[in-house]
Amino acid sequence: MRVSLFPTCVVDAVAVEVGVSTVRVLRRAGHTVDVPAAATCCGQPAWNAGHIEPAAAVASTTLAALEAADADVVVVPAGSCATMIRTFWPELFALVGDHDGEVRARALGARVRELSELLAAEGAPAPVRAPAGGPTAYHRSCHMLRELRIVDQPTDLLAAAGCEVMPTGSGDLCCGFGGLFSVKLPELSVAMGDEILDAAIASGAAEVVGCDMSCLLHLQGRAERRGLPLTFRHLAEVLDESSAPPGPGSAVAGTP
Repeated sequence: MRVSLFPTCVVDAVAVEVGVSTVRVLRRAGHTVDVPAAATCCGQPAWNAGHIEPAAAVASTTLAALEAADADVVVVPAGSCATMIRTFWPELFALVGDHDGEVRARALGARVRELSELLAAEGAPAPVRAPAGGPTAYHRSCHMLRELRIVDQPTDLLAAAGCEVMPTGSGDLCCGFGGLFSVKLPELSVAMGDEILDAAIASGAAEVVGCDMSCLLHLQGRAERRGLPLTFRHLAEVLDESSAPPGPGSAVAGTP
């Protein structure tokens, strides 16, 4: 399958290794992967702030880039950005009076898949080793759970990769990042993050895995501030490690 990867701004800016791992995992699953260079941002930050015209201007650039790639599917390693494109782009373009953009966004949205969603449906790469992270707590990010209705796919993939997935009891709780929510209401955001972290510690987990880097960065920052013995990784990194062939070209060795 021909896949266009939209890595997201957070991955591009602060977690490039997640994008690299995503490409590796998709290729090992048998897909041809390209990353459209002209794609920038999905427009979610401006959309969340209520600035619809700037959001539409940014989104239109990325829409054109993803259309031009003409792939079978567009894969996004983040539930929030996948939701923005698939669910909110048509509304965004409609609000600014861009009917053509709305129609094009709906057409593109039908081809957008969050990473775990695609891998669960099409097949993940076969694991060759158990990941080294130890007992794992999975954090269910809000947009994936509530908008995309992706519930069990990530934990199924983790279990198939050899992870010991620990029940945490935090279930569908929000981590408190929530885009601009963590900026506008930092005290509440911290309290919500602590609830997730406390549940992970209580479960016996050594690592927290998620599918949205924004959530993971928020939780990791709070865990480091508290001195908690937790590590944090994106699902793509865990699957990359578990499926890496032995030798100098492996993910463990740190090369593509």
